[in-house]
Amino acid sequence: MSVRQQLLAITLGAALLPTLAAAADSTPAFTPEQEARIGQIASDYLVAHPEVLLQASQKLQQLQEQQQMGAMTEAVIQNQAALVNDKNTPTYGPANAKVAVVEFFDYQCIFCSRLAPVMEQVVKENPTTRFVFKEWPIFGDRWENSLVAAQTGLQVYQQKGAEAYLAYHNGIYATGHNEGKLTQDDITQAAKKVKFDASKATDTQPVLVEINKLAQQIGLSGTPGLIVLPTSGANAQNTTVFPGLASKQAIEAAIKKAAGG
Repeated sequence: MSVRQQLLAITLGAALLPTLAAAADSTPAFTPEQEARIGQIASDYLVAHPEVLLQASQKLQQLQEQQQMGAMTEAVIQNQAALVNDKNTPTYGPANAKVAVVEFFDYQCIFCSRLAPVMEQVVKENPTTRFVFKEWPIFGDRWENSLVAAQTGLQVYQQKGAEAYLAYHNGIYATGHNEGKLTQDDITQAAKKVKFDASKATDTQPVLVEINKLAQQIGLSGTPGLIVLPTSGANAQNTTVFPGLASKQAIEAAIKKAAGG
Protein backbone atom coordinates (compact mmCIF):
# COMPACT_ATOMS: atom_id res chain seq x y z
CA MET A 1 0.00 0.00 0.00
CA SER A 2 1.41 3.40 -0.96
CA VAL A 3 1.74 6.32 1.46
CA ARG A 4 -1.11 8.05 -0.35
CA GLN A 5 -3.30 4.98 0.04
CA GLN A 6 -2.39 4.69 3.70
CA LEU A 7 -3.28 8.31 4.33
CA LEU A 8 -6.50 7.85 2.39
CA ALA A 9 -7.37 4.88 4.57
CA ILE A 10 -6.62 6.90 7.71
CA THR A 11 -8.75 9.79 6.49
CA LEU A 12 -11.60 7.52 5.46
CA GLY A 13 -11.32 5.69 8.77
CA ALA A 14 -11.81 8.96 10.62
CA ALA A 15 -14.70 9.89 8.35
CA LEU A 16 -16.41 6.55 8.96
CA LEU A 17 -15.79 6.49 12.72
CA PRO A 18 -19.48 7.12 13.51
CA THR A 19 -20.34 4.15 11.30
CA LEU A 20 -17.88 1.90 13.13
CA ALA A 21 -19.16 3.04 16.50
CA ALA A 22 -22.70 2.35 15.43
CA ALA A 23 -21.69 -1.06 14.13
CA ALA A 24 -20.34 -1.89 17.57
CA ASP A 25 -23.89 -1.32 18.86
CA SER A 26 -25.22 -3.65 16.15
CA THR A 27 -27.27 -0.74 14.76
CA PRO A 28 -26.05 0.13 11.20
CA ALA A 29 -26.00 3.89 10.64
CA PHE A 30 -25.75 3.58 6.84
CA THR A 31 -26.63 1.04 4.24
CA PRO A 32 -23.77 -0.53 2.23
CA GLU A 33 -24.73 1.71 -0.69
CA GLN A 34 -24.57 4.81 1.52
CA GLU A 35 -21.20 3.78 2.95
CA ALA A 36 -19.83 3.26 -0.56
CA ARG A 37 -21.09 6.70 -1.57
CA ILE A 38 -19.50 8.32 1.51
CA GLY A 39 -16.21 6.67 0.64
CA GLN A 40 -16.41 7.90 -2.94
CA ILE A 41 -17.15 11.45 -1.80
CA ALA A 42 -14.15 11.41 0.55
CA SER A 43 -11.95 9.98 -2.19
CA ASP A 44 -13.08 12.59 -4.72
CA TYR A 45 -12.47 15.36 -2.19
CA LEU A 46 -8.90 14.20 -1.51
CA VAL A 47 -8.18 14.03 -5.23
CA ALA A 48 -9.49 17.57 -5.67
CA HIS A 49 -7.66 18.82 -2.56
CA PRO A 50 -4.29 16.98 -2.38
CA GLU A 51 -3.03 19.52 0.16
CA VAL A 52 -5.11 17.63 2.71
CA LEU A 53 -2.92 14.58 2.11
CA LEU A 54 0.19 16.72 2.60
CA GLN A 55 -1.15 18.06 5.88
CA ALA A 56 -2.04 14.55 7.01
CA SER A 57 1.42 13.31 6.01
CA GLN A 58 3.11 16.11 7.96
CA LYS A 59 0.95 15.40 11.01
CA LEU A 60 1.70 11.70 10.79
CA GLN A 61 5.42 12.39 10.53
CA GLN A 62 5.24 14.71 13.54
CA LEU A 63 3.47 12.07 15.60
CA GLN A 64 6.01 9.42 14.59
CA GLU A 65 8.90 11.71 15.56
CA GLN A 66 7.29 12.43 18.93
CA GLN A 67 6.84 8.70 19.55
CA GLN A 68 10.44 8.02 18.53
CA MET A 69 11.80 10.73 20.82
CA GLY A 70 9.67 9.43 23.67
CA ALA A 71 11.01 5.91 23.19
CA MET A 72 14.60 7.17 23.01
CA THR A 73 14.19 9.26 26.15
CA GLU A 74 12.78 6.27 28.03
CA ALA A 75 15.70 4.13 26.83
CA VAL A 76 18.15 6.80 28.02
CA ILE A 77 16.55 6.80 31.46
CA GLN A 78 16.77 3.01 31.63
CA ASN A 79 20.46 3.12 30.64
CA GLN A 80 21.48 6.12 32.74
CA ALA A 81 24.25 4.31 34.61
CA ALA A 82 25.88 2.98 31.44
CA LEU A 83 25.74 6.44 29.92
CA VAL A 84 27.30 8.44 32.73
CA ASN A 85 29.22 6.02 34.98
CA ASP A 86 31.15 3.69 32.65
CA LYS A 87 34.79 3.88 33.77
CA ASN A 88 35.98 2.69 30.35
CA THR A 89 34.40 5.67 28.61
CA PRO A 90 36.42 8.90 28.33
CA THR A 91 34.99 11.62 30.56
CA TYR A 92 35.99 15.18 31.26
CA GLY A 93 34.73 17.25 34.15
CA PRO A 94 34.11 16.84 37.88
CA ALA A 95 33.24 13.40 39.21
CA ASN A 96 30.51 14.94 41.38
CA ALA A 97 28.88 16.85 38.52
CA LYS A 98 25.09 17.01 38.66
CA VAL A 99 24.71 17.12 34.87
CA ALA A 100 26.28 15.03 32.13
CA VAL A 101 26.50 15.65 28.39
CA VAL A 102 27.02 12.39 26.51
CA GLU A 103 28.12 12.42 22.88
CA PHE A 104 28.15 9.45 20.50
CA PHE A 105 30.44 10.36 17.61
CA ASP A 106 32.68 9.20 14.78
CA TYR A 107 35.80 11.18 13.84
CA GLN A 108 34.98 10.69 10.14
CA CYS A 109 31.38 11.92 10.43
CA ILE A 110 31.08 15.32 8.75
CA PHE A 111 28.25 16.37 11.05
CA CYS A 112 30.31 15.40 14.10
CA SER A 113 33.06 17.61 12.70
CA ARG A 114 30.62 20.51 12.47
CA LEU A 115 29.51 19.89 16.05
CA ALA A 116 33.10 19.61 17.38
CA PRO A 117 33.88 23.36 17.69
CA VAL A 118 30.49 23.91 19.32
CA MET A 119 31.20 21.17 21.85
CA GLU A 120 34.66 22.58 22.50
CA GLN A 121 33.08 25.90 23.48
CA VAL A 122 30.41 24.22 25.59
CA VAL A 123 33.05 22.24 27.49
CA LYS A 124 35.05 25.40 28.24
CA GLU A 125 32.02 27.37 29.39
CA ASN A 126 30.49 24.66 31.59
CA PRO A 127 33.22 23.57 34.03
CA THR A 128 30.77 22.02 36.49
CA THR A 129 29.32 19.67 33.87
CA ARG A 130 30.66 16.18 33.12
CA PHE A 131 31.25 15.44 29.43
CA VAL A 132 31.17 11.83 28.31
CA PHE A 133 32.69 10.83 24.96
CA LYS A 134 31.26 7.65 23.45
CA GLU A 135 33.60 6.59 20.67
CA TRP A 136 31.25 5.09 18.07
CA PRO A 137 33.15 4.49 14.79
CA ILE A 138 30.16 3.61 12.61
CA PHE A 139 32.16 4.37 9.47
CA GLY A 140 34.92 1.94 10.41
CA ASP A 141 33.94 -0.53 7.69
CA ARG A 142 34.20 2.19 5.07
CA TRP A 143 37.20 4.12 6.37
CA GLU A 144 39.69 2.18 8.46
CA ASN A 145 41.02 5.27 10.26
CA SER A 146 37.57 5.88 11.70
CA LEU A 147 38.15 2.77 13.81
CA VAL A 148 41.86 3.44 14.39
CA ALA A 149 41.17 6.96 15.68
CA ALA A 150 38.51 5.67 18.05
CA GLN A 151 40.73 2.90 19.38
CA THR A 152 43.61 5.33 19.86
CA GLY A 153 41.34 7.77 21.67
CA LEU A 154 40.30 5.11 24.18
CA GLN A 155 43.94 4.06 24.63
CA VAL A 156 45.02 7.67 25.21
CA TYR A 157 42.35 8.02 27.88
CA GLN A 158 43.37 4.79 29.61
CA GLN A 159 47.04 5.69 29.56
CA LYS A 160 47.13 9.49 29.96
CA GLY A 161 43.80 10.55 31.45
CA ALA A 162 41.08 13.10 30.76
CA GLU A 163 43.16 16.19 29.88
CA ALA A 164 45.25 14.26 27.36
CA TYR A 165 42.17 12.63 25.88
CA LEU A 166 40.39 15.95 25.36
CA ALA A 167 43.50 17.38 23.68
CA TYR A 168 43.70 14.33 21.40
CA HIS A 169 39.97 14.46 20.66
CA ASN A 170 40.04 18.15 19.72
CA GLY A 171 43.30 17.62 17.83
CA ILE A 172 41.77 15.01 15.54
CA TYR A 173 38.87 17.30 14.68
CA ALA A 174 41.23 20.25 14.24
CA THR A 175 42.74 18.48 11.22
CA GLY A 176 39.50 19.11 9.35
CA HIS A 177 39.91 15.66 7.81
CA ASN A 178 36.61 13.79 7.72
CA GLU A 179 34.72 11.49 5.34
CA GLY A 180 37.74 9.30 4.66
CA LYS A 181 40.37 12.03 4.66
CA LEU A 182 41.78 11.30 8.13
CA THR A 183 45.24 9.74 7.82
CA GLN A 184 47.31 7.51 10.04
CA ASP A 185 49.78 10.37 10.37
CA ASP A 186 46.98 12.65 11.63
CA ILE A 187 46.23 10.12 14.36
CA THR A 188 49.88 9.54 15.22
CA GLN A 189 50.63 13.25 15.50
CA ALA A 190 47.59 13.95 17.70
CA ALA A 191 48.59 11.09 20.00
CA LYS A 192 52.23 12.15 20.01
CA LYS A 193 51.32 15.63 21.23
CA VAL A 194 49.90 14.16 24.42
CA LYS A 195 52.91 11.84 24.86
CA PHE A 196 50.97 8.66 24.18
CA ASP A 197 53.09 5.50 24.14
CA ALA A 198 51.69 3.15 21.49
CA SER A 199 53.86 0.28 22.75
CA LYS A 200 51.78 0.23 25.94
CA ALA A 201 48.42 0.32 24.20
CA THR A 202 45.72 -2.11 25.37
CA ASP A 203 42.87 -3.79 23.53
CA THR A 204 39.86 -1.48 23.36
CA GLN A 205 37.59 -3.58 21.13
CA PRO A 206 35.40 -4.78 24.05
CA VAL A 207 34.72 -1.15 24.99
CA LEU A 208 33.70 -0.30 21.42
CA VAL A 209 31.39 -3.31 21.33
CA GLU A 210 29.63 -2.15 24.50
CA ILE A 211 29.29 1.41 23.19
CA ASN A 212 27.75 0.11 19.96
CA LYS A 213 25.34 -2.05 21.95
CA LEU A 214 24.35 0.92 24.11
CA ALA A 215 23.74 3.14 21.09
CA GLN A 216 21.44 0.52 19.62
CA GLN A 217 19.56 0.09 22.88
CA ILE A 218 18.91 3.82 22.99
CA GLY A 219 17.75 3.83 19.38
CA LEU A 220 20.40 6.05 17.81
CA SER A 221 20.59 5.58 14.04
CA GLY A 222 23.72 7.62 13.35
CA THR A 223 26.17 10.21 14.56
CA PRO A 224 26.28 12.60 16.22
CA GLY A 225 23.97 11.60 19.03
CA LEU A 226 23.88 13.96 21.98
CA ILE A 227 22.21 13.30 25.33
CA VAL A 228 21.95 15.77 28.22
CA LEU A 229 20.73 14.41 31.54
CA PRO A 230 21.26 14.58 35.30
CA THR A 231 23.87 12.17 36.61
CA SER A 232 21.15 10.77 38.89
CA GLY A 233 17.38 10.92 38.87
CA ALA A 234 16.91 11.29 35.13
CA ASN A 235 13.32 11.50 33.92
CA ALA A 236 11.41 12.63 30.85
CA GLN A 237 11.22 16.21 32.12
CA ASN A 238 14.94 16.77 32.73
CA THR A 239 16.46 14.69 29.92
CA THR A 240 17.11 15.88 26.37
CA VAL A 241 18.09 13.78 23.36
CA PHE A 242 19.52 15.33 20.19
CA PRO A 243 19.63 12.65 17.45
CA GLY A 244 21.80 14.85 15.25
CA LEU A 245 23.31 18.31 15.23
CA ALA A 246 22.45 20.75 18.00
CA SER A 247 23.23 24.43 18.47
CA LYS A 248 25.24 25.81 21.37
CA GLN A 249 22.13 27.55 22.66
CA ALA A 250 20.09 24.33 22.56
CA ILE A 251 22.77 22.33 24.37
CA GLU A 252 23.16 24.95 27.09
CA ALA A 253 19.39 25.13 27.52
CA ALA A 254 19.34 21.35 27.94
CA ILE A 255 22.13 21.57 30.53
CA LYS A 256 20.11 24.13 32.46
CA LYS A 257 17.01 21.94 32.28
CA ALA A 258 18.93 18.89 33.50
CA ALA A 259 20.23 20.94 36.44
CA GLY A 260 16.65 21.80 37.40
CA GLY A 261 16.66 25.29 35.94
